[in-house]
Amino acid sequence: MDNYDENQDTTKMNIISRYKNKLFKNHFKGKRVLSYISVALISSLIGGFLSVAAFLYVIPNTDFFKNTPLYESMNLSEAKAPQTQASPISTSSKNGLTITEIAKKVSPAVVGVSTKSISESSDIFGFSENQNNNNGNEQDGMGSGIIINSDGYILTNYHVVAGAQSISVILSNKKEVAAKVVNYDENQDLAVIQVTTKTQMPAVAELGNSDNVQVGDSVVAIGNPLGKELLGSVTSGIISATNRQINVGNTTQSFLQTDAAINPGNSGGALVNSLGQVIGINSAKIGGNGVEGIGFAIPINTVASKLNGLLKPILKIGIECIDIDSSLSQQYNIPQGVYVKQVEQSSAAENAGLKTGDIIQKFDGKSVKTVDEVNQIKSTHKSGDVVSIVVYRNGATKTLELKLTE
Repeated sequence: MDNYDENQDTTKMNIISRYKNKLFKNHFKGKRVLSYISVALISSLIGGFLSVAAFLYVIPNTDFFKNTPLYESMNLSEAKAPQTQASPISTSSKNGLTITEIAKKVSPAVVGVSTKSISESSDIFGFSENQNNNNGNEQDGMGSGIIINSDGYILTNYHVVAGAQSISVILSNKKEVAAKVVNYDENQDLAVIQVTTKTQMPAVAELGNSDNVQVGDSVVAIGNPLGKELLGSVTSGIISATNRQINVGNTTQSFLQTDAAINPGNSGGALVNSLGQVIGINSAKIGGNGVEGIGFAIPINTVASKLNGLLKPILKIGIECIDIDSSLSQQYNIPQGVYVKQVEQSSAAENAGLKTGDIIQKFDGKSVKTVDEVNQIKSTHKSGDVVSIVVYRNGATKTLELKLTE
């Protein structure tokens, strides 16, 4: 039997104990490393989420980011994005007014222009062709106008007031007041009338710049279509064309074309941009079967260039006349010139001795063949000036002295 060595057992136990302790320590260190890794991963994920949130929601709303090239390029890309439908007139005061706001602003400055005239059948020289009805028939007319200053001056179309024996203005509050023609430009179809009774104007229109108008711009037309029953009607549309060349009589004029509804009675009314500024004077509409939404307005810049002259009272001669061109001259064996159809009582013409049937051949020493030429020369004078007139009468010429008056 071998001898038992107690010291040898003790040594073995110590080795086993140290090995276990080493294994325990290594195991504990492994767990601690895994814990560190887990904490790091969680921190990274949380940090990532916070970074994304900051990029998407916080930084884009800071003033610093809005001043960077990246922000400007993002906005530019959004601005170039295609629109799915046409934008209406904006509700923002920066970009424009709503149609409701435009109507409230401009409608009080748009008036009805009511006229009365005498219609009678006559030949080109003014002789009545209906001997049983020398007084003719009284006719009522209706158009629109725009108040352009607080003194009661109103801009309208010439054809609205042409030949009118009396004119009245219907304000937005339905009050009707008398008015008179101040001046006109027949070729441009423009006229200025003035309220003759002391009346406070409900509003004055703001004039815009028609040179800035572009095709597709939103516009509003305000006027009085088809008579007094539809005063102050508002329609909307767009600018269909700018600088549209249309033949009017013997001249070609430039118009704004719009699809906003314009009907008889709208003539002289306002075509308004999205800022509530008048950019045109509604003037005409093309009608007929299959024709819809083709209206025209005189650009306000065309009007503005003539407004100072139109605000000055026209110098009156007191005659109604027609042009005698070469064909009429040959047909009736009379000289070319301006034929006097009618002379107003107590007028400058009557005081000068002009008579019905006279043919004006010279005005202020200059040869004339048309009414336009007479008006052109007359516009260079002022009230009180005296001009000489050479007329053809009964086969001979006669010189008269005429004093121009308002």
